[in-house]
Amino acid sequence: MGEYLLGPAADPVPVEFALEAKCYGPKNSVGVREMSRLISRLRNRQFGVFVTTSFFNRQTYQEVREDRHPVVLICGKDIVELLRSRGYTTPEAVRAWLQTVTR
Repeated sequence: MGEYLLGPAADPVPVEFALEAKCYGPKNSVGVREMSRLISRLRNRQFGVFVTTSFFNRQTYQEVREDRHPVVLICGKDIVELLRSRGYTTPEAVRAWLQTVTR
């Protein structure tokens, strides 16, 4: 659970969210069961974020979008693209960066 602040620093509006994260292998997708858990937590929050190191299976993705659940989906490919855009293009560079932010 968390809070995201929208708007200017002088007058922010807090928005509550729920976060689910899964560290799965590249062949293990996030399914409907895992997504249902996050969606059930959204009752008192404005949106959810689901992060996985793998991918979302087709049924899960379609149900979230067709039912218009306010869930941000971030998969392994998105994580890689984000890291690359920040200049972390090798496993060694990512490890070095992680060591600086986890201390």
